[in-house]
Amino acid sequence: MNVARFRLVGILLAELFSLYGSACPQSSTDEQPHLVRFNSAGSTYVQLDSWIYPAVERLIALGVVRRPFLGLRPWTRTAIAQMLAASEEQDTSALDPQVLELISALKVEFADELSLVNDGAVNQAVRVESLYAGIYPATGTPLSDSYHFGQTIINNFGRPYQQGFNAVSGFSGRAEAGRFFFYVRGEYQHAPGAAADPASVRTVISQVDLNPIQPPIARQEANQFRLLDTYAGFTLLSNQISVGKQSLWWGTGEGGAMILSDNAEPIYMLRINRTLPLYIPWLSKLLGPARYDNFFGKLAGHNFPPDPFFYGNKVSFQPTENFEFGFSRTAVFAGQGKTPLTFGTFITSFFSTSSTSPADKGTPRDPGARHSAFDFSYRLPFLRKWVTLYSDSLVHDDVSPVDAPRRAAFVPGIYLSHFPRLNKLDLRIESGYTDIGKVRPGQSGRFLYWESVYRDAYTIKGNLIGSWIGRQGKGTQIWSNYWLGPSSAIQVSYRSAKISPEFIPDGATQNDFSAGARLRIRKDLELLANFQYERWNVPVLTPNRKSDFLTSIQMTFWPKDWVKRRSK
Repeated sequence: MNVARFRLVGILLAELFSLYGSACPQSSTDEQPHLVRFNSAGSTYVQLDSWIYPAVERLIALGVVRRPFLGLRPWTRTAIAQMLAASEEQDTSALDPQVLELISALKVEFADELSLVNDGAVNQAVRVESLYAGIYPATGTPLSDSYHFGQTIINNFGRPYQQGFNAVSGFSGRAEAGRFFFYVRGEYQHAPGAAADPASVRTVISQVDLNPIQPPIARQEANQFRLLDTYAGFTLLSNQISVGKQSLWWGTGEGGAMILSDNAEPIYMLRINRTLPLYIPWLSKLLGPARYDNFFGKLAGHNFPPDPFFYGNKVSFQPTENFEFGFSRTAVFAGQGKTPLTFGTFITSFFSTSSTSPADKGTPRDPGARHSAFDFSYRLPFLRKWVTLYSDSLVHDDVSPVDAPRRAAFVPGIYLSHFPRLNKLDLRIESGYTDIGKVRPGQSGRFLYWESVYRDAYTIKGNLIGSWIGRQGKGTQIWSNYWLGPSSAIQVSYRSAKISPEFIPDGATQNDFSAGARLRIRKDLELLANFQYERWNVPVLTPNRKSDFLTSIQMTFWPKDWVKRRSK
């Protein structure tokens, strides 16, 4: 059975058994009662830039939290509460005091969700979740074209930025009522304008993308209100079904998921997501519990062709508490003037497993721009609470990176949760590439994240949906945190990126250094501060090396909850 059929069978089995799979007995784990109690509650997702993710991931690396499904984020609040509820049954007497403090802080954050189990409470609440404001002044000239030359600010929900004073101010709110849930996050965004690219730059872009030379259009000053993650949905048969703008992170890495990340604006989509582990009869005895995620949406800001559709599927398994792996696939298809959107063209795209002939391009037989990914995470033997090894990989027009490793891009990483006698210090290193020129010579960036018909395929309003490494590039990211408390840490980091001269004439290099802190000033107030110095060399843009300095300061306030909750 090939990998494509394996992926499809996994998804279909998950759907088939979702009605009763969570109630199946599982002799090797005692987590099942918590799943039964949580599986009918509607719950919103925790934002990908929340302090909660690094906190929970640290507990995962230490072996306190189990069955996390790192490759399928964001997590719902009930999913995180389920992880915490399962961890309560462990012996915590030998844990470091700072780890116990971290567990305690998370239990306070998810007290309402945990009360669904402990107190039999009804899932009913309305909240203004957060209010925040930030400024991001940039001196020098930052890079802001992630599809061609690189970007200075990564994984930032596609927010606009340019040289000068950049700012955002926003809010988030959520509501749950039984099986139903609603979330809204909106913000005002300001960014200075910039001059249009000169003719020489526009000519290079047209040559590498195989598009007509575009007219000189200046980037207007941005003063706009924009909704980020905003959606509504309900829980049915242990699946969360939601519609609206949503962000996805399908990968085990922290610097950037290769197939879907928050590097671009959230996508309008219909989504069906199994948010809690699913135990499938017979299959789970071999592969462990599973989770899946599926969406169908539409992309924005495209010209070649306009208004394409976008869908994706992922299934992940956990054979052991220390090992997780997942297969995912996305496709950009249909759009104005190309393949019409019909049930037949969708089925053709969904079941396609081979390259498309030139005669089928741009016809109803065209499956679109398909990308597949494979990721895994493994806590190493004898160093279970110290070292986690993980990797993310991506391939275009192949069944899976597992099926075609020579044509795939890889970003492996390693996470050290703490050091001997330095329990508050961690270290993470990720380094990988999308430059597979030796396998496909002369590709000129026209393979990963690009397609001969969908020439701005993997973008939303010009921002890459996938990894910041971009097209035919190499990148390394190193960062270390010194933990001051459950939600406070000081961080230093380094990032390096290179673009092949086979893609952009004379190539490009980029190096940045940053230091910052996330500080919980008081229980309901957080300060984020970061200072980044960058040097870059892109001969196409300028003959001389350039540098920029970015200051980022943001305050977040969590107002007192407005909650209406009744007893069972």
